[in-house]
Amino acid sequence: MAFTLSAEHDAIREAVRDFGENEIKPVAEEHDQEHKYPEELRKKAAEYDFVSPSIPLEYDGAGMDKIASTIVTEELWRADPGIGSAIGSAGFGSNMVIEFGDEWMKEEWLPKIANGETASVSMISEPAHGSNVAGMETVAEKDGDEYVANGSKMWITNGTVADVGVLMAKTNPGEGHRGITAFLVEMDWDGIKTEKIDNKLGIRASDLAEVVIDDVRIPEENVIGEVDKGFYQLMEFFAAGRTNVAAQAVGAAQGALDAAIEYANEREQFDQKIKEFQAIEHKLAEMATKVEAARSLTYRAASQVEKNNQDVAAQYSSMAKLFASEISVEVADEGVQVHGGSGYVTDYPAERYYRDARITKIYEGTSEIQKNIIADQIL
Repeated sequence: MAFTLSAEHDAIREAVRDFGENEIKPVAEEHDQEHKYPEELRKKAAEYDFVSPSIPLEYDGAGMDKIASTIVTEELWRADPGIGSAIGSAGFGSNMVIEFGDEWMKEEWLPKIANGETASVSMISEPAHGSNVAGMETVAEKDGDEYVANGSKMWITNGTVADVGVLMAKTNPGEGHRGITAFLVEMDWDGIKTEKIDNKLGIRASDLAEVVIDDVRIPEENVIGEVDKGFYQLMEFFAAGRTNVAAQAVGAAQGALDAAIEYANEREQFDQKIKEFQAIEHKLAEMATKVEAARSLTYRAASQVEKNNQDVAAQYSSMAKLFASEISVEVADEGVQVHGGSGYVTDYPAERYYRDARITKIYEGTSEIQKNIIADQIL
């Protein structure tokens, strides 16, 4: 049940934190206000192995363990959730290729993702089907040695900036989740159309899009894993994905706490620093305690994912995702309160952490879905 941070883990944290302080924070407000995708920062982060750090060494990745990659995610989001999301999500779908893809897929695409040359995308959610993956309506019908795919995907991270992606579609529509297949597709193929979603509350530097799939012809060799086994393959990554979102939430909460502490040390009222008021002291103490509790649970979940204890990992990752995301919003809210009126304007980062933290309660399974999973496990 225990986890241990090694000297290497500490060194990775220090390196990512330096990158966040020197490269991300100075431009965070600009990217948020302009909804600007940080392509150059993504490429620079790749030079330090911060993009998809779990990609194996043989494909130019860093081969980091789950705790190390969790630390990378946490520190990127601590610097700025929007840019942190853009960098951290640059390898969406790569785990599916690593685990189930043919060798040619790995050799062709994984080095490009790890080196920052391109971003990848995972196309699962649809306009009418988010948490209900089995209800997806995108279909891929066999036609000779190809599949012809039709449908639409919604809330797709990296939709307009990725060159390659994993498309989940039903190859046997009558079988529900038992008829879903994963495909490797290139985003510039005929029939794939993307439209950027710009009206987001938070993480505005991260690219989000709707993707329309219109008679897209996919070679049979682009099936990832086995036909009709895509849902089961996807299930193997839920624990890792939810642990990753928990790390995002911890990072956002820590960033909000950092901002609140800095402001409390600077702001004066009634001829004294506001940090000297017990009301502020108590807020900061509670915020710090919640962040540390969420961090500990997240690292525990990461350790179970690393050990491949699937049932235990499923439970702890859902617990971590639920708790950390809820805490992140609470801490960011209190951060705004510490700032007072200054927390309600863009002159300070408090409002940005508040907006950005909110998404962690929604994607990779809502808080309500996590409660269902936890209840199933403990009962």
